[in-house]
Amino acid sequence: MIFAGKRKILNMFYFKSTVFIWFLTLVACGNQPKSEKGETVKAEVTEEARIEKPIVVAANRTEEYLPKLKGKSVAIIANQTSVIFKENGHTHLVDSLLSLGIDIKNVFAPEHGFRGQADAGEKVKDGVDTKTGLPLISLYGKNRKPTSEQLAGVDIVLFDIQDVGVRFYTYIATLQLAMEACAENKVPIMVLDRPNPNAHYVDGPTMEKAHTGFLGMTEIPLVYGMTIGEYAQMTNEEGWLEGGKKAALAIIPLENWTHESEYSIPIRPSPNLPNDVAIYLYPSLGLFEGTNINAGRGTEFQFQRYGASFLDSTQYSFTYTPRPNFGSKNPKENGKLCYGKDLAEIPKMEEVSLQWLIDAYQNTLDKNMVFNTSGFTKHAGTEQLQKQIESGMTEEEIKLTWKTDLEEFKKIRAKYLTYPE
Repeated sequence: MIFAGKRKILNMFYFKSTVFIWFLTLVACGNQPKSEKGETVKAEVTEEARIEKPIVVAANRTEEYLPKLKGKSVAIIANQTSVIFKENGHTHLVDSLLSLGIDIKNVFAPEHGFRGQADAGEKVKDGVDTKTGLPLISLYGKNRKPTSEQLAGVDIVLFDIQDVGVRFYTYIATLQLAMEACAENKVPIMVLDRPNPNAHYVDGPTMEKAHTGFLGMTEIPLVYGMTIGEYAQMTNEEGWLEGGKKAALAIIPLENWTHESEYSIPIRPSPNLPNDVAIYLYPSLGLFEGTNINAGRGTEFQFQRYGASFLDSTQYSFTYTPRPNFGSKNPKENGKLCYGKDLAEIPKMEEVSLQWLIDAYQNTLDKNMVFNTSGFTKHAGTEQLQKQIESGMTEEEIKLTWKTDLEEFKKIRAKYLTYPE
């Protein structure tokens, strides 16, 4: 689905034959391995390129990766966002590679499935893709990491999924587990990089080791400010894979993108992120996922509003009623009149905001109704945030407690930034 409101930005995805491709200047960094094994490269971007050149996603840079797939048995980790953009639309990466004679052994599907239609948290089943006849192997359910049997006969794994740069968005966990499996089975993995619309800042509580899991496998902030390719490099080189192993990792980089670039994702990265506003608000409103308060699921404005039947009706003029719909078969507060706030006109976010979570807690008729403690801790990455809100700390006071961890992470992050800030 194409987002409304920023259609002009979509022109950046479609390429005309008269456009000259701007070439990246690749600079080896420190003692990192070569690109086939995970080299970190820096992209030099002129001011003219920042303004005029279209962003080229790695999937469109076929000349860079097709030669490395020819004659090999390939497994692909992909979903509905794994596309090659064209002047008048797009072609799914899997369909394109098949048409070019690439031998695809199987497709691994993340949360929401290969075609992206499963609810959040809904088990994704193994099966066969009806369009291509390829076997589909779920990486969301009991099996979240490719097994040795599933990688048997595979020469290379190709990863191409659009991320939104939030720690509890599970695609980076899928990537990390795939990298571990590839390292353990000595299978190379290649990541086709895509822009992160939330890559312009780093913020939020840092995951504590005691709470790591599929909603956050490493001790990173809630918003980590990196593309999925940059994140893969950092994970690999910092020894964050299980057992400190390293995957044979290659990244195909973007062209003409910086961390400050405006970018509208033309295909929903998941069923409940329908537009730019939802994606910008997701780091902040996603924290409601660990509470009993609805964050727009069951409406057409997912992650653009919040509310609950147990919030104080005298404090809110905005109401709505969640009902089952695409992407949410049983939303929180299903069929109940919710009192809350409409955030659909909020401008682009530059930080994680706690104001709405604090507001909801302070205006709850029964404070015991708010937090689903285990779920909230998994999303926040720490038990401290709930305690801080319950104790009445202000947003400013809470954010001061994040400062040291954020500064330490930024030092690590800086070593792996491929693109200018």
